[in-house]
Amino acid sequence: MSDRLRIASFNANSIRNRLQVILDWMDAQQADVVCVQETKVRDEEFPRDAILDAGYQVAFKGQKAFNGVAIISRHPMDNVAIGTGNPEWDEEARIIRATIKGVTVVNTYVPQGTSTDSPKFEYKLAWIMAMRDYFEQMFTPACPIVWVGDFNVAREPIDVYDPDGLLGSVCYNPLEHAALDYVKEWGFVDVFRQHHPGEANLYSFWDYRVPNAFKRRIGWRLDHIWATRPLADKCSNCWIDTEPRQKEKPSDHTFIVADFEMP
Repeated sequence: MSDRLRIASFNANSIRNRLQVILDWMDAQQADVVCVQETKVRDEEFPRDAILDAGYQVAFKGQKAFNGVAIISRHPMDNVAIGTGNPEWDEEARIIRATIKGVTVVNTYVPQGTSTDSPKFEYKLAWIMAMRDYFEQMFTPACPIVWVGDFNVAREPIDVYDPDGLLGSVCYNPLEHAALDYVKEWGFVDVFRQHHPGEANLYSFWDYRVPNAFKRRIGWRLDHIWATRPLADKCSNCWIDTEPRQKEKPSDHTFIVADFEMP
């Protein structure tokens, strides 16, 4: 008899604006864990009480108006840790982890990078590559780890609406692919592609600035759920739920979800 663990990732683009969307979605989908990025709120203003009142546990790290990460869970969380432990990469609220039902859940909001000729792009590449050090210093690939979040990188041509036209741009750039692959080679499996190999037009982000982007399928798969092999082998499904993106005043992202069948 297995026990399903349903883990989701969602860039809320302001948790205060999207809190009810998150709570309603968790209830409807019976999600165990939702990792949230771009909470965009200082810790003292985070809606902690509303989440606790809804029956969930929460851990978070935020900053005013930008970035911010949180983990919302039905189950107790142990070993909560904020940041990488390296001050060079912890200037902003971009990473948080917790152990939930024996699984280490790592939630990240990767820097966007602005433009390829910007110092922020070089910072993005270095930040991504530093994630390998983060995992190597504390874990082994045999550990049950789920790494999720808005990675701000579409890895494959089928992950963007116009792979030829967009190649070389921020978020779909060979340098970003190489940096992310460097981390992946440590021992991660993209469980979404494990279940949807070769399938196109499966996106998690549609730019507000593009008219009718969702209806026109002008999207990107920037949000990811990766797992170490011991957990990837237990992943029974992974999908993107586009319904929340169709609601009034949605986030520009939607939920990506994975089920793990735990012994």
